[in-house]
Amino acid sequence: MRIATPIEEYIMEHISPEGEYLYRLYRATNVETVNPQMASGHIQGRFLKMLVEMIKPKNILEIGTFTGYSAICMAEGLDKDGKLYTFDVNDELEDFTRKWIEESPVGNKIHYKIGSALEEVPRLSIKFDLAFIDGDKREYVEYYEMVMKHLNTGGWILADNTLWDGHVIEPDRHDAHTESVRLFNRHIKEDPRVEEVILPLRDGLTIIRKTN
Repeated sequence: MRIATPIEEYIMEHISPEGEYLYRLYRATNVETVNPQMASGHIQGRFLKMLVEMIKPKNILEIGTFTGYSAICMAEGLDKDGKLYTFDVNDELEDFTRKWIEESPVGNKIHYKIGSALEEVPRLSIKFDLAFIDGDKREYVEYYEMVMKHLNTGGWILADNTLWDGHVIEPDRHDAHTESVRLFNRHIKEDPRVEEVILPLRDGLTIIRKTN
């Protein structure tokens, strides 16, 4: 299990609790999966829920479900008629994730599907108000451009891991994932259709607003 830093411990002691169900999901993720650090966790999860409550989207798109922690957090913030559509290519975790999503108090708001979002989303004919990109970093630019086609003007995109453990500023770091994150960050900065800010939350979270 990822060990929280002292400042993270302090933050978690002074923010809204994640709730018993999410706590159990996070524990199960750490015990039963190979890369548990991929789960959003308490701090980011409460932040995602609050953003949803602020934005009040009707439809949310999530790319990269993992074990469902972030999907459940965002669904908690949805209004009664809101829906969240989440996609993941890893079918090895499908049984684990589907169980936790469907048995959650907000399972009726979540549509979970195994498959490539790049292929599946265009088939939905749905316009989204909010998208959370947390899939394969090497496809971030492709995800972004696809999402922009299905995002309402004034809609929001959240992109996770955009500081990539600080590797984006390491001059000698040239692996495929680091270079892909750098490319994505440059792509967003140069896109006149949006305004954006990068928050140093966990591994970096970029908040993007489609302005036209």
